[in-house]
Amino acid sequence: MERVSRRSVLLGGGALAATGVLGACKPDPDLPGWSWSPEGSIPGTGAGADPRWVWDPEADDLVKSLLDRGAVPAVNDQLRLWTTNGQTLPAGLPKDVADFIEKARQHPPWADSEKLIAAANFNQKRGLYLGMTYGFASGMMSTVIPHEARAVYYSKGGADMKDRITKTAKLGYDVGSHNAFRPDGEMIVTCVKTRLAHAGVRNLLPSSKPWTGVADEKIPISQRDLMVTWHSLPTTVMQNLVRWKVPIPPDESEGYLHSWQLTAHMLGILDEYIPKSWNEANAQAEQVLKPVLAPTPEGIELADMLLHLGAQLDGGWLTTPILGSLTRYVLGDEIAGWLEIPKDGFWDPIFANAWEPFVAVREGILALEHSPGLVQDAYWTFDEILRLGALIYLSGASFPISISIPMANNPNF
Repeated sequence: MERVSRRSVLLGGGALAATGVLGACKPDPDLPGWSWSPEGSIPGTGAGADPRWVWDPEADDLVKSLLDRGAVPAVNDQLRLWTTNGQTLPAGLPKDVADFIEKARQHPPWADSEKLIAAANFNQKRGLYLGMTYGFASGMMSTVIPHEARAVYYSKGGADMKDRITKTAKLGYDVGSHNAFRPDGEMIVTCVKTRLAHAGVRNLLPSSKPWTGVADEKIPISQRDLMVTWHSLPTTVMQNLVRWKVPIPPDESEGYLHSWQLTAHMLGILDEYIPKSWNEANAQAEQVLKPVLAPTPEGIELADMLLHLGAQLDGGWLTTPILGSLTRYVLGDEIAGWLEIPKDGFWDPIFANAWEPFVAVREGILALEHSPGLVQDAYWTFDEILRLGALIYLSGASFPISISIPMANNPNF
């Protein structure tokens, strides 16, 4: 089987009429309230406002203006030319866009270069695990986050899932690069472009009748929604690595968290909502992530798309049942049931009984000859799953990948 590149593996997770619209918003009594203290954040202080009612007004106002004056196509053309963090911005960008980017791409004062070096070491050592967990812990979890699933399904991204996931997965690849936040890296570019794309969705999706017919929010992608998605990435990934007993030096664990803290900041999340430690991240996730997980028709369909897209690579040996069983193992029976993933009498017990011994073999904790025969039989399959990574079907994606501001919602609705 032809080997794939590291990029393939890791690719493999306005005002909005604010006064009137926000004034009409009512708290949803079915969602848990916000009680996480800003004392647990990076700055250790903050207003403590429920992030459900906080968006990104600076980006939203800018994109509303671009949409109103018909400037989005030209801006997207210019944004394609901006590919590295420290690059001089294209001369053709409007001044308001250039000013926004110049401000948005600056490191916050708390950014720590030594921690980012530790993060790079962690990503180099654990890149194979990260590729798999970004896809099957984080990517599949996104389909049972109702706000995210509906926003994806009814926005332009839902019209071409392969393209949409390709662009989303770029975040996971770029954050794992050794130069992610350096001038020659691409992570800041990816974050700022994603921030502008989110602003486009906030401006456009409220005009989608199918979305407004099922949504329990007036405006999508709030700061709380962003933190829910954030926790589906680093917090969930680290919880799985701890569960699998992957040995991680403390400095690399802290560095990995720091790289995602910086990612959150670059995505426009206010510092007062960014946890300062893994303990705080786990505590916040208990409040904002786990209680909202639920099935939706949109999420079920998105999950089915992901599983079938993944099974199309490498001649189809990595079948939908294998990917379904991996999803069941990583996310549990309840979520697999929500997503209507059928149980598999062969692969389900293999993952349940052999995955952790397999990890122990890879980590040198358990010798292969002393491991159960089931592990030895499954070793090649497991190693290939790690090698191909999470969103394996993305190996055929064209490069460079450029994230753009949407100009319309899903045209199929």
